[in-house]
Amino acid sequence: MWERYPKRRAARGGIQALSKRGAFGATWWGRRWMESLEEMGHESRLARGRSYARAGQVLTLDLEPGRVRAQVQGSSYEPYDVTLKLLPLTKPEWERLYSALESEPGLLAPLLSGELPPALDSVLLRARVPLFPEGDDLEMTCDCYDWEEPCKHVAAVCCLLAEELDRDPFGLFLLRGKTREQLLEALLGASGSSEAPAPPVEPLKADPAAFWHGLPESLPSLGAVRRPALSAPVVRRLGPFPLWRYPEPLDSALSPTLQNAAERLESQ
Repeated sequence: MWERYPKRRAARGGIQALSKRGAFGATWWGRRWMESLEEMGHESRLARGRSYARAGQVLTLDLEPGRVRAQVQGSSYEPYDVTLKLLPLTKPEWERLYSALESEPGLLAPLLSGELPPALDSVLLRARVPLFPEGDDLEMTCDCYDWEEPCKHVAAVCCLLAEELDRDPFGLFLLRGKTREQLLEALLGASGSSEAPAPPVEPLKADPAAFWHGLPESLPSLGAVRRPALSAPVVRRLGPFPLWRYPEPLDSALSPTLQNAAERLESQ
């Protein structure tokens, strides 16, 4: 007997979802991504996608400027190709975004550390800059035979995309047309920030005896040690670790060790 919805084929090597129950999105921006899709009337379809995502049916998930490409194993032998296209911001919208962030200096430090401050959403709304999907600026396609939109394959990709955005919030700006490097370069230029040139490096002496002589008795002072306002700022600024798939982010996992090191330095 012909089935309207044939059973899906088990996928091998699929992306494992971090969420085991409930909604997707561990950060405010990951949840905001999902809420944007629900506000567009896709809540019931997303529910079917959650089971697909948790079953590891999404095989690949790649973000590009303005686009997400993914492959999802369904009931067919070959996986389905899924594409999400988000309308890129216009040049005036990018200029308004830069101006809005320049007028709110407190937003720049978290951005440089790889976080989206909660106030960013309202600041961009006032500036009339859509960071999250709204209306018909999100196009979703799949080459399966399900005529409903979004199909469960697209919905599964949307769910896992929320987790990818949890890991790397700059993916939102990438979907709107700018890479992390382009965004930070524009923001630092707009804020007038510049780094001092590095001092010249003194070449090593060619005398082997000098190499084994050891360190000088008195080392130059490095100044007062101050604990940074944000935890693990260097790790955050390096960006997300691409192979890290544990529930706790890498910077959070390193935070106790870095905190202990900072306390020991302050006590000296």
